[in-house]
Amino acid sequence: MSDALSALKQFVYATYALPEADWEALAVIWKPFKAKRKEIITAADTVEKYLYFVTEGVQRVYYGDDQGREATLVFTYAPSYGGVIDSMLLQQPSRYCYETLTPSVFLRAAYADLHELMSARPDIEKMVRQGLSYTLAGVLERLVELQCYSSEDKFRKLLQRSPHVLQLVPHKYLANYLGIEATNFSKFINKVKI
Repeated sequence: MSDALSALKQFVYATYALPEADWEALAVIWKPFKAKRKEIITAADTVEKYLYFVTEGVQRVYYGDDQGREATLVFTYAPSYGGVIDSMLLQQPSRYCYETLTPSVFLRAAYADLHELMSARPDIEKMVRQGLSYTLAGVLERLVELQCYSSEDKFRKLLQRSPHVLQLVPHKYLANYLGIEATNFSKFINKVKI
């Protein structure tokens, strides 16, 4: 089994113990994919065709408005799933872009293959539903942070949850993700100790 598939299996089994036959059926739908730095993998107004599993690199999902402003919604990096998940699952045009921030390596599974497996194998459907439930819980927690926390508290929460992102993600994107000014972000790096 390739290193990437081994990492995917470990990631899956950390949250849901699939029967071995289901894992074997799932493993065959994943194909390798590479992207360069600053490459748009999924553009707004297109339908996401894949679920990605990140093995190398850093990516972001962001929203861009008609005035050129961007809102970074989420970062993905190894080991995690990536892509514009709502567009993929609903098979509707995305409102968001999925972009690499660094050269990136993935496994990716086509929506049609994943959908077929979810329909035929209840444990795979349960695994996907459980993953979506964790994702929704994280989104709700993030909404509370964005709406109720001070800038410094948002920064502290980010460092508590994911201290390694300061080394992975350019600071301008982290500031945007937190909804704070880049100058304030720089001040917090020097001021806040976790």
